[in-house]
Amino acid sequence: MMTLQQIDMSILLWIQEHLRADALTPFWKVITFLGNGGWFWLVLAAGLLVCKKTRLTGIAALLSITVGFLLTNVLLKNIVARPRPFDAYTEIISLITKPTDFSFPSGHTCASFACALILFRMLTKKFGIPAVILAGMVAFSRLYLGVHYPGDVLGGFLVAVFASTLVYHLMSAYQKKMQEQS
Repeated sequence: MMTLQQIDMSILLWIQEHLRADALTPFWKVITFLGNGGWFWLVLAAGLLVCKKTRLTGIAALLSITVGFLLTNVLLKNIVARPRPFDAYTEIISLITKPTDFSFPSGHTCASFACALILFRMLTKKFGIPAVILAGMVAFSRLYLGVHYPGDVLGGFLVAVFASTLVYHLMSAYQKKMQEQS
């Protein structure tokens, strides 16, 4: 029976050997850039603050990204301390500048889904579905570029689900309380 580490490696090697193509690499580098520091998602969430109709969604998205960041980059990465795939295995080739922090969980994936899942829940599906698709693309880009294991991406996604669900319920309770007071 294969261990989780062996499954992670076999998937990552398969992606590297079967899905990588010189023509596609620049595209995936741009997609991963959108997740760097969560900047794209932070700008998107901040943009929602401008319009009164989407202000609560913007606040929720910013809070969700923040909770995800604290859990992922401040807490879990330092507790788990999993080396990056290219540091642990010479067969894995990173196609971007090698990140120096730990691998688990993926911060790019967490930030992307932390925002996208809030948008999916609080805005029309016309905006929510593309946000979730883009978040999925950011997550896949981390595998394609050789900087995360599949388990890291799954971990980042699960932290984002937790963060966005927590924030969504807190915002719903806040909205309900505000409506009762008015």
